[in-house]
Amino acid sequence: MPLVDIELIEGVFDDDQKQRMIRDVTEAMVGVEGEALRGVTWVRVQEIPSGAWAIGGKPLTADSVRAARSEPA
Repeated sequence: MPLVDIELIEGVFDDDQKQRMIRDVTEAMVGVEGEALRGVTWVRVQEIPSGAWAIGGKPLTADSVRAARSEPA
């Protein structure tokens, strides 16, 4: 039985987006191993408090992630 953990910074994604992640990850597992896996695929969304996650020693906040999303590529 597969268990997939998705870790996110709290406050970045809304409930609909998190549900879509769960649904799409489940579909990906079913696509790899077949329909029999659907009922035994576990997906957990865990939210890390804003500021408690860092990259390169610099804390990430929900605001900094949202700002980075809106920057032109």
